[in-house]
Amino acid sequence: MTTTAIVSLTGAWEKAAGAWLAEVQARTGSTRTPTEYARLLARFLATADAGQVTPALVHAFAYGPGPSGKEPSPSTIIVRLAAIDGFYGFARRMGLVATNPAADVRRPRLRQPAPRGLGEEELRRLLTAVPVTPAGQRDRAIILTMVLTGLRRAEVMGLRAGALTDQGGVAYYSTVVKGGHHRHRELPRPAFKAICAALTAQGRPLDTLAPEDRLFAVSSMAFYLALARYAKKAGLVGVTPHVLRHSAAKLRRLAGASIEDVGALLGHRSIATTARYLARLEGEQDPGWRGAAAILGVAGD
Repeated sequence: MTTTAIVSLTGAWEKAAGAWLAEVQARTGSTRTPTEYARLLARFLATADAGQVTPALVHAFAYGPGPSGKEPSPSTIIVRLAAIDGFYGFARRMGLVATNPAADVRRPRLRQPAPRGLGEEELRRLLTAVPVTPAGQRDRAIILTMVLTGLRRAEVMGLRAGALTDQGGVAYYSTVVKGGHHRHRELPRPAFKAICAALTAQGRPLDTLAPEDRLFAVSSMAFYLALARYAKKAGLVGVTPHVLRHSAAKLRRLAGASIEDVGALLGHRSIATTARYLARLEGEQDPGWRGAAAILGVAGD
């Protein structure tokens, strides 16, 4: 873990930082989140005594310019506050402080962009734009896995050979998703076949891999850039890996899936969350306008 970067901490505070970061990693299933939190916490505590932090100090750090001298964006402020709030929430639970100094610092309102999913014709164009090369077959397998499973980019890129199992001729994948939840779910056959074909094209068939070997030997950024090239070739704009997750939800709805089915696909814990997600993705329907129009005597046809 990255506690060595928090050089200002000693004794109980240093142990608390290590325990908290381990808790964050266990909860999120990610190494990136605790690493980023440790970096931010180190910057904050380099100028403040851990046991004497006040809401004013937290506010000044969260909303103040960063090392570049630029004013922080709302999302940056939120991440800074999440790191400090999480650490001091843990410290309070451990009895190191009586109150969490970040609890009373307000978060900025973060405007959520409307989710956008590709339609069936757009997805076909995107897949057609992917070259039939070993790298192209790998990227095609990633795209298919994302749009057929609804997994996030990090979840797909982190899949290992040992995560795939064959149960009675049906392929399954196992992974830890956002929130640290474990998922064991069927891997759609087209995605499984694309993965096997890509691995064979790279000279490392699936049955020759060790359980810890990565299925997709490419960095997240390299895939991001490749996806942008394919999208440009297909005449599409604004296509990111997360758009593929939105596309997965859109495809299921086009295929007649219920809100419950889409929620299960996306790993939502609440149907209400899925309903809000789909309302933003598809647009809210207005079944009452015809009655209102009839009262006014205006036709809608």
